[in-house]
Amino acid sequence: MDDMEMMENDNIIVLTDEDGVDVEFEFCASVEYEGNEYVVLLPTEDDDGEVVILQVMEAEDAQDDDEVTYVGVDDENVLQAVFDLFKEQAGDEFDFEE
Repeated sequence: MDDMEMMENDNIIVLTDEDGVDVEFEFCASVEYEGNEYVVLLPTEDDDGEVVILQVMEAEDAQDDDEVTYVGVDDENVLQAVFDLFKEQAGDEFDFEE
């Protein structure tokens, strides 16, 4: 998933991928790591419990300062570090399998 838009409705957000397909996620957390902001999302249609981690970036064609783009993270080290921070922050709210 590359560029996406977010529409908030409580804790459920809908992201639109580069192919125009809408996918629903539950917003779990926002995590800051090395000066960048990341969101941790749980797909509502997925039963395997794996989260999706996306980097929050300012939209290049933003009309105002609140427009952001969500970009997939390819670096496994960054993904693991953000996930570890998420586990520290939300350890009581979720059951994590090792």
